[in-house]
Formats: sequence, C-alpha cells, structure tokens
Amino acid sequence: ALLASRGDPDRFARSLAWRLRGWLLGLPAGVGWATLRSILKLWVGFPPSRSGVWSAGNGPAMRASILGVYAGDDEELLRKLVRASTRITHTDPDAEHGALAVALAARYGAQRGPEAVIAAEFLSILREAIPPGRLIEAVERMPEYLLREAMPGEYASSLGLRNRVSGYINHTVPAAFYCWLRWPGDFRTAVEHVILLGGDSDTTGAIVGGLAGATAGVQALPA
Repeated sequence: ALLASRGDPDRFARSLAWRLRGWLLGLPAGVGWATLRSILKLWVGFPPSRSGVWSAGNGPAMRASILGVYAGDDEELLRKLVRASTRITHTDPDAEHGALAVALAARYGAQRGPEAVIAAEFLSILREAIPPGRLIEAVERMPEYLLREAMPGEYASSLGLRNRVSGYINHTVPAAFYCWLRWPGDFRTAVEHVILLGGDSDTTGAIVGGLAGATAGVQALPA
C-alpha cells in the first residue's frame, strides 16, 4: 500500500483498505475481532474513514513499524500514515497512540542502530509524543527492570501479565518494547522471548520482529 500510494495518506488508506478486503478472502489463520468487523464493513461499502470500530486491540501496532521507517524525520507524514492505518480498523485513541509509539520506536531504532539504542533516550521521546495514560504508565516501569537486566517475564508480571500478553494494545506494546530494548541487536532472542511470554504471540512476535529488524538490519535476520 505504501509503494502503491507513494506515501500519500489518503491513497494509502484506500489501497490498504482494498488489500485488507483481499486478505480476508484468503481466510487468514488469525484475525482480531475488531479487524474482522472493520473489513466486513469495508466489504459492504463503508469507506476507510468510517470502517473502523471502537477497539484498543493491537492490530494497528503490528503494521506500524514499517510506517516509522518509511516516514523518517517527516513527523507530520508519520502521524498521518499511522492515523490512516489505525482508523481503518480501530477508532479508540489508545490504538492510535500504541501504533504511533511502535512507529516511533522503529524510526528510532533504524536511525540509531543496535549499538546506540538507549532506553532512557527513547522513553523520553515517547513521553513527548504520547499523551499520559496507561501506555506511558507501563513503560515508566521499564528502566528499573532493564537496568537489572531482568527477564521479560519479570517485567510482564509487574504489569499483571503473569501467564499471557493479551491483545489489548496497552499490554502488547510495553511487552514488545521491553524485549526489543533488552536485546536491540539480537533479532532471534528478542522475538523468542516475547513469544515465550505467551498470549497473543503472533502479534507480539510480529511487532518485536519489526522493531528488531528495523534496528539491526537485514544482516541480523536468521537465514
């Protein structure tokens, strides 16, 4: 959709909407309830600007990493692309904030590289870009666990996620960020550890994979 639209947010939304329609026809193995309802609305004629449903699910965060890398330093374009991508399926502001956070993380990682990723610096960027709320509250807990090099399960437990990471965006994004920041240059380890947290692991794995890939580059991907 980005390639077809050349980054124009309106064309991007229309292109992505058609591709989501086709994706659903392929009977995907897993699809969130909000995404399913939204694509059905697209199929019956709703435009992308009105197809989304009220949900703070994590689907928009899963497709946000590439937007952060693509938009680079164009903050206005980045926010427009994230909004277009999110509101096709999810209209709860938390969903957009979570997706924007992932896009910003991917941009930061791609610009800095694994050796220069500094958790405190990234979290400072996040505080400036994302309104106060549950997401910021969750990430504020990270530094003490990262400083101790705690395993992701310990951090997840502090958020009440002892057995699984849910599809709620304010659970998914902090868990993904922790694994990425803990191992920014180790794609395999970061992805494996977020999967081992359990729950909605196809989505959490995709988010961490996007962030780790953007940060470490294609040479870091296992053959």
